[in-house]
Amino acid sequence: MFDSTYITFNEAAFTPVNWEQIYGDIEEEIPKNLPQARGNPVQVSMFTDVAHARDLITRRSQTGIILMHNSAPILWHSKRQATVEVSSFGSEFVALRTGVEMNDSFRYKLRMMGIPITGPTNILCDNQYVVNNSTKPESVLKKKHLSICYHKVRECCAKGAARVAYEPTETNLADICAKVLPRTTRKVLCGYLLY
Repeated sequence: MFDSTYITFNEAAFTPVNWEQIYGDIEEEIPKNLPQARGNPVQVSMFTDVAHARDLITRRSQTGIILMHNSAPILWHSKRQATVEVSSFGSEFVALRTGVEMNDSFRYKLRMMGIPITGPTNILCDNQYVVNNSTKPESVLKKKHLSICYHKVRECCAKGAARVAYEPTETNLADICAKVLPRTTRKVLCGYLLY
């Protein structure tokens, strides 16, 4: 049984941005051979988080992602990152890029099944610097090794497939997939996901 209600987000957290100067007139790639859309449109949301340098031997970070279809968790991801990042900013951006790639494929699958999608995916993470770099065209990234993640996320926002906002750690559902949590915190976060 799925919870079909939409998640209510603070719309003020999602700042509308004009990306045309940087990425041109880019749009989300929608196949022309889509089946006819049927049923009610669905809301897609995603929570991302990272446990920075969690692996004590290799110091690789742990990525946690939960992808929501309305209020139901549909896809979750918990995996050690393939690279060692020296800052939580870097590991959060790597996780966000992974989430954006999952989002692209999920939106494609929904459309190919004839399920209409309402608006862009709401992506929430708990690193304000990552949110700023993802949502402000004037921000500049000086770390060359993160530039692929940086542009992948920004391009996804520019084409209207996603929008990124800040979510406090206390209510970030992806913490369940990324970190070992105290029992009370885990119980609170699971309460948002389960009946």
